Amino acid sequence: MRVLVDRITVQAGGSCPLNVPAGNLAWFQVLQGTLTLRHDGRSESLSDISVVLLPPQFEGTVLTQSGAGLLYAEVPDAAALDPALAAEPPSFKIVDWSREPVLDSKHDARRRIYVATPKLLGTKAIKAEIIVYPKGTMGSNHHHEGAEHFIYVMKGSTTGYSNEEPHRYSAGDLVYHPDGERHYSSTGPDEELMFVEFFVPAEYKTVWQNEKKICTWVPTGKDSRGGEPSREIRGHDSLSAAVKVPEDL
Repeated sequence: MRVLVDRITVQAGGSCPLNVPAGNLAWFQVLQGTLTLRHDGRSESLSDISVVLLPPQFEGTVLTQSGAGLLYAEVPDAAALDPALAAEPPSFKIVDWSREPVLDSKHDARRRIYVATPKLLGTKAIKAEIIVYPKGTMGSNHHHEGAEHFIYVMKGSTTGYSNEEPHRYSAGDLVYHPDGERHYSSTGPDEELMFVEFFVPAEYKTVWQNEKKICTWVPTGKDSRGGEPSREIRGHDSLSAAVKVPEDL
């Protein structure tokens, strides 16, 4: 296993230490609530639009007055996946994903927001994106080779297919697709879906069952709030973007 995944719940008035061993790399996303991250004499305010990279040997504590939930992922021996880390490990980083560019799918109604990429976090050890499925939307059947792949359902529900076998997923579920397992999701006429998926490492191969339906993503020029995004991303397809992550991601 190249990644350790946990859902952390911090009760109201509680705290939780976040310590990353030397050689490891960690990433977390705030799922709900507000909290304070204390580290190196600093205090960072975080909410459900926050994604945070924790570098090797990071030591800190999260505290919350009202309660909060985190999706936490840690990559052991991260330099084995991204050799550049040995000489130049990435720095602590907070990303406000609500300001990141929204991309539309060319073939269906899905939307994508990148939340953890080499350009955002400074490492190719991990990549993550939020995917939104409106009502009555079906993705394309595909599988990945060369990466650990997890999906966490943030909102809504769906029927997900693993090697063509249907499964029901809903908010709070964590789904793991082994290397080579075919998968896709389909929302019903009254269902909407929002999930974050992440890959370790960031570069891998994607194989599509129907090459005419390879995911192609087109920038909307807006962020998730409808405003101007914090940066620009060019249009791309998921096949080439996975094999080699574009520099603007």
